Amino acid sequence: METFLATRPGLEVLALGEPTHGEPAFPRLRNHIVKRLVAHGFRSIAVESDRIAALAVDDYVRGFSGTLDDALATGFSHRLGEVAANRELLTWMRTHNESVPAGERLSFHGFDAPLEMVSAPSPGPYLRHLSDHLGGAVPDLDRLIGDDTRWSSTEALMDAAKSVGRSADAVTLRIIADDLLTLLDTRPAGPGHRRARLYGETARWLLRYHAVAADPAPGAERTSLLLGVRDAWMARNLLDLRVAEHGRGPTLVFAHNRHLQRHPSTWHLAGMDLEWQPAGATVSATLGRRYAFVAGSLGASVALGLGQPAAGTFEAGLSGDLVVDAAAIDRDRAARPGAADYFPLDASTVAGCDAVWHVDRFPAAAEETAARLAALPEVAELVGGPEAGTPEMAWDERFYFVGPDRRNPFATIVGHDLPGFDDESRLDRIGVFRLNVELGRIHFEEVFGYPPKDFPDHRDQVDFAALDRIVPHPVYATHGWASVLNPGPAAEPALTRLLANAHRRATDRARLRETRRPSSPR
Repeated sequence: METFLATRPGLEVLALGEPTHGEPAFPRLRNHIVKRLVAHGFRSIAVESDRIAALAVDDYVRGFSGTLDDALATGFSHRLGEVAANRELLTWMRTHNESVPAGERLSFHGFDAPLEMVSAPSPGPYLRHLSDHLGGAVPDLDRLIGDDTRWSSTEALMDAAKSVGRSADAVTLRIIADDLLTLLDTRPAGPGHRRARLYGETARWLLRYHAVAADPAPGAERTSLLLGVRDAWMARNLLDLRVAEHGRGPTLVFAHNRHLQRHPSTWHLAGMDLEWQPAGATVSATLGRRYAFVAGSLGASVALGLGQPAAGTFEAGLSGDLVVDAAAIDRDRAARPGAADYFPLDASTVAGCDAVWHVDRFPAAAEETAARLAALPEVAELVGGPEAGTPEMAWDERFYFVGPDRRNPFATIVGHDLPGFDDESRLDRIGVFRLNVELGRIHFEEVFGYPPKDFPDHRDQVDFAALDRIVPHPVYATHGWASVLNPGPAAEPALTRLLANAHRRATDRARLRETRRPSSPR
């Protein structure tokens, strides 16, 4: 990332995309990148979440008000408050902000509209906030808005005939929203002025959105217009945020590729071929080289049920650092099959981005090692994931056991870092994986010359990022574990012995458990 930033002097917005919202590795790695960007002058992050709701998050991370749980519960849309990586991000931002002067504190923004997939809220609460700020300027407001559910119901969004977006009341409310914002601008900018303007602009955009929802155009045309309005709204929010952050350094923006890319976004949904202009196109046209788009790319993923990308696809051809210059990517490749919640790289995305960050939870290079372990006698392989019941941080990891009860693996394979906990192996390098082997106390001392308990005294002498070298495990060495990155010819002779020993120990433990298992009563 540092190399890429060096090529973009004057950058204001670094747009970091993801090809899906379903792979937890992306927000976790985003957190790691945020910490690195702070050292390069970044002082704000904006995510694909409701802008007004995110005010509660910003209040929390800057130490103004609220608790972490409240910020997660009320400060996110799209259920993003339930994402573990977002809890980790807010915790880190709050801690960081407590250690720096007020002017250097990190700010948190949402730049999305207050919309969900099949519903859009009433403009009522937003108009009422603005009207109240202006002293109750519209006494007839409640009658015009009516029951909020006539706006927010799923039917009002999905069926143009049931939308009130083009009713006489809605048309009047659009005029009122404009008039209230004009009135606001004629008054001095006192306390609450900025927030009142945000509420008023949100009401105005919602009224536009509901007007499109009432459009009787064919389904694909109407849905494309709705998507286009949302992204136009996102673009306006991002540009407004940059005004607010002027002089405080660049902003990291994290969202789906389809919102951040420069070329038209497309989506085949429910039999409709949709196309619209993404927010990234508008922001890029405004900021020029001050906007950079780094497209997200995904390799294998248990969360999405994706295996290794097929040969000839863009994803299969990626190699090198985590962030790859787009100009270095072979354009003569095929697009990988997509899904409703996953958009693979294609020629247009690669041509229109500045770089690609590739995430591969289990690199293809690890498959041979995985097959080797699985072929050992009586070995069972467990792939971490939702169905296996493993914690999210262990998804896509491989665990190898002897015995049916799957207790105490004797080896594991991992292909991703856990930022802030286990990242010294630098598994963020594409194609790099780590084989972990349980040695036990005696064998560990034979291999490394000191017992596991003394590892802390020796860890500074270990290069955990070196390939094809057997070293103590960066986290679990004190428990008798060793590790090797991308085992090859240099490590092979010793690794064969280590695996044989670990497998024998696991087999002995399984046999012992079996002898201790109570027999069934007659």
